Amino acid sequence: MKTLQDYLRKGMKLVIVGCNPSESSVRAGHYYSGRGNQFWTLLYDSGVIPEPLESRDDKRVLEFGVGLTDLVKRPTKGIEDLEREDFAAGRVLLSRKIEELAPRIVAFHGKMTYEYFTQRRCKLGAQKELLYGSHVFVLPSSSGANTAGRAAKLKIFRELAKLMRKGEKS
Repeated sequence: MKTLQDYLRKGMKLVIVGCNPSESSVRAGHYYSGRGNQFWTLLYDSGVIPEPLESRDDKRVLEFGVGLTDLVKRPTKGIEDLEREDFAAGRVLLSRKIEELAPRIVAFHGKMTYEYFTQRRCKLGAQKELLYGSHVFVLPSSSGANTAGRAAKLKIFRELAKLMRKGEKS
């Protein structure tokens, strides 16, 4: 099965966890490459990364201490094409990655991603619990299908950037 490779290494500032790669992103070979996806502009405009990137530059996030992975690595047209077994296996693999890599913050891209991982409801933003010692944050989906406006999405991405800066000072 062809999928997107993880961009991860030990001790990162932030690991962003998507639900699963879209078939179009896998065809393009890059994270968040779908038309209308605001992920890359939100990362930059919020201050999470210091320079603008496009999906074709996705590997460069490593330069900024940011990693990319997915809860489920199997590409699909949509999240509704995933099975319970995909999420069960994904929870185990993602838990191992987080425990081994020990990033400062784990940000789940989309409420559903976090909810499928934890099997409980959440609100956007910082979560109270830690995950293997990492702070947990839930971002809104940057997909064009998410009806929340760009300003609302940007506000939450800016909260993540603030949390990242806070950790750098301590």
